Formats: sequence, structure tokens, C-alpha cells
Amino acid sequence: MKRKEIIKLARKDFEKAWVETAHTLKRPHHDDEYPRLHLNTGQSHMLYDTIWEIRQAYLKLGFNETVNPLFVDEEDIYKQFGPEAPAVLDRCFFLAGLPRPDIGIGLDKIQVIEEIGVSLNEDKIQALKDIFRSYKKGDESGDDLVHDVSMALEVGDALGLRILENVFPELRELKPVPGRTTLRSHMTSGWFLTLQSMHNKRKLPIKLFSIDRCFRREQREDLSHLMTYHSASCVWADDEVSLDMGMAVSESVLEHFGFEKFKYVPDEKKSKYYIPGTQTEVYGYHPKLKEWVEVATFGIYSPIALSSYGIDKEVMNLGVGAERIAMILHKQTDVREMVYPQTYEKWYLSDRELATMLRINYYPFTGEGRDLMESLLMTGKENGNVHSPCEFVAFEGEFLGKDIRVKIVEPEEGTKLLGPAAWNRVYISDGNIIGVPENNADDDLSIKAINNGIPTGISYMDGVAAYASYKIEEMIVSNTNEMSIRTTLSKSLSDINLKLDKVALNYITGNNRVIDLRGPIFTTITCEILE
Repeated sequence: MKRKEIIKLARKDFEKAWVETAHTLKRPHHDDEYPRLHLNTGQSHMLYDTIWEIRQAYLKLGFNETVNPLFVDEEDIYKQFGPEAPAVLDRCFFLAGLPRPDIGIGLDKIQVIEEIGVSLNEDKIQALKDIFRSYKKGDESGDDLVHDVSMALEVGDALGLRILENVFPELRELKPVPGRTTLRSHMTSGWFLTLQSMHNKRKLPIKLFSIDRCFRREQREDLSHLMTYHSASCVWADDEVSLDMGMAVSESVLEHFGFEKFKYVPDEKKSKYYIPGTQTEVYGYHPKLKEWVEVATFGIYSPIALSSYGIDKEVMNLGVGAERIAMILHKQTDVREMVYPQTYEKWYLSDRELATMLRINYYPFTGEGRDLMESLLMTGKENGNVHSPCEFVAFEGEFLGKDIRVKIVEPEEGTKLLGPAAWNRVYISDGNIIGVPENNADDDLSIKAINNGIPTGISYMDGVAAYASYKIEEMIVSNTNEMSIRTTLSKSLSDINLKLDKVALNYITGNNRVIDLRGPIFTTITCEILE
């Protein structure tokens, strides 16, 4: 019944119309059925969850968030670290850039351009010279060079790129030249530059925090070291600041994460940008972890370093490693695995995830085809144990504009209409895909699958019936008069018309799991056009 007819009926007999609405439901395509239909909630990264929590902790304490400079000149490292600067610079990444060469346009290059197929004249040559002169001076962006050369020569960008590659090798042969600018290796380097700009522009105390990346040229990345990490750092600037302020701030920030007891231990490193005796390590005790762990460092900036930037205030600096806090809270042992799980973490797919990657391959497109599939399954269910030879009509009538007869047939004697594995159910269990007998599962793998696995809702006959219905639709469209499908032994996914996503297949084979869908189905489905 169509929707308009139901609405019309509802005005006369609401209860009858309401019951009829059940017939308006259409069986969805197999790929849109549960458990293949599954919507996952997006998963956040534990590191960024931790960073967000640190931000909240600082904000609740009245600190204002700022973005510190990322590019730090070598000269500033000497201002801040004094005699330590060479050792610090050894761990810094220096920025490099490509030099902009003088590019001449001689007769040899003009000849090559013309051989490529570009007709030149004095105006084009001069325009090309102007572009390279502008590029050398820095007025021309490298991003626009291909397009501008193409415009000067009145050719397409593809040909312009070919000319640059073949005629001007000096561009391709350029080597980076390092400068004196470094990537920030310590958040402290950014704090001196920030405080230089604002120490006389804000009412005291100045309370700032910044959570951002730092870069260190480590000899190698290992369990506890990365080339880039997130420093969650703050400064408190005032006319007078004591170490007690460092203790109070570190305690308040870390209490946000459940730490309850704290110990403050002099740091043996003694960085030169701190006043001697003020660099302090913070150890916190977390009741869930039941151990003391190092979680932060603070100190009072040296007036020598501060005076290099004209800062006449006292400044307490606290640094917390976001990765360090995340590893502690999430009980991670390898910072590489925590930050880059896609590269370092052991690959794991749950049975539930695998279930979303298994589907029936060939499936009827039309609603009539899906109804036919249901008729085949119902006929097989009702008559599967009838002794052969035998045949049963699953459908007879109009189908996609043609009168057809569809039968399930078993002509051989001494068997049954369907083989004993026809109604085996497909389960996902501990990364394995297995076929479980409908009533008499007696092996350990099948019992485990029933008790703890994920039922896919697919039987062997579901796949066979879907394929037969799909082929009957195809038969009608191609004007074929008859067809027959014979399924014997199932040995693999394709034998029962199943398809597994390549990701799942890679996971199963890479982790020594199995796909065991063996079993005798022995069924024949026929279809003929009725005159």
C-alpha cells in the first residue's frame, strides 16, 4: 500500500491504517544492515586530552594563555644560556633556505627553449629576464615562478615547468644554506622574548602560560625521547617572586590531575638561565599509581639573562612536559607508541571492528530481488532436510516484468535438499572468522565463538540465496531464459558469496588468525522464464 493510500485510509480507520504501515518498511541493502552498519564515535588523542586538561588547570589559576615565538635567533641562546649556549645549540635545529641564484639567459638557453617548441622574440626574452631578476631580489615568490615564466613565454603551466626543468638546471641543483635561526628547543627561549615585549605593558603580577611544541635534535628517538615535544610552561613576573610561588603553582596545577602529595628536590642540572639553587624538580604521588614520579621543574630566572632583555622584574618559570603527564596518567611506557600509535603501536582490531568489514558480496539490487532472497531462504529452511531426489518451488510469478519460476533442486538420491553446513552461522571470534554449525557446535573454537564472539547474522545460505537472487535479476535484464547455480563445498569466503575488506584480511593473515568457513552446502537453485 502506498503512503497516500495509507493516509487516506487513516482518515477512515486509523487503527487499520496504523497496522498497514508495517508493510511500508523495506528491507535495507545487506551492506546497510547491522552489524555491517556501525557508527563509531571519533576518538581523541590522549596527548591532546592531557594538553586540554593542563590548559584548564592554568586558566583556573588565573594565567593568561599566550603563543611564544617559535623561531629563536642563535644570539638569543647566548643571551639566555651564557656559557651553556654551545651545548644547547648542539641540540637545536637550525633553519636553512635555498639561495636565489643569478639566472642568465644566453643564446644556448634560448636555442633549447625554441627546440622545445616555444617561439621567442625580444619581448618574451626580456619578460623572462625581468622575472628571474625579480626572483633573485626576493620580489618574486618561488610558488609563482612556474606560472609567471609560463605567462612570459605565453605557454601553458605544464610546458613552463618543463622549460624550467630542462633549461635552467641551476634551480634544480640548489643546496640549502643554513642560517642562524633555530627552532625553539626550550620554552624558556620564547619566554624571554615575550617578556621583553610586555613586561612594562601589563599590571603586575604578569601570569602567562603557553603549551606548544619544542624541537630538540636528539641523537635518537627512544622510549622517553622525541625530536619534538609539548612544553606546558608558565611564568609569574612580579617585583618580588620566591621559590614558594613555584611550589604553590606546581601543586595547584598537578592537583588538577589527582596528585595529592608533593616533594621538591634540587635539580642537579643547574641551568644557567636560573638563579643558582632555585632550579627544582617536582615529584608527585598519585593514589592510583601508588608511586612518586617526576612531573615538573621550576626555578627563578637569572637577573643576568633577564637584564639582556631589559627586564627588571623577578620571574618564576614552571615547566611541565605534556607527554610526561600523559604517559603517567595513561600508564604508557613508550612515548613513541603513545604519540605515534599509527607507527609504533601494535596493530589491533576488535572483533566488533572486523564484523563491520565482512559483508555479502553479490546482493540483489531491487526490492523484488530481496523478497526473492527471503523466499529462497524460507523454502530452504522449511524443506532443507527432505530426502532427495526432490525439488521445491521457492517463487513463481511476476518478477521485474517477467513471469518466472524459481526452484531449489536436489536430483541425486540418498542426500537431502540442502547439505549439513547450509545453515552454519558466521562468527568473529578472537580475530578469527569461523563458520559455526547451527545446532551441534562441539569443537572448542565454535563454542568459544558462540560464548564470546560476535555473530555476524550471516548464514552460508544467506550468501548463496543473495547470489542466486542477484543472478536472477541479471538474467532478467540480459533476456536470458534460464539459469542454474550449483554450490557444493564451501572452502573460502567467495564460496558463500562473502567479501572481506582488505584491511581486515591483512590483519587476520598478519596475526596468524584463520578464516575457516568449510562445510558441505550442496544446493542447486534454478530459474526459468515462463511462456
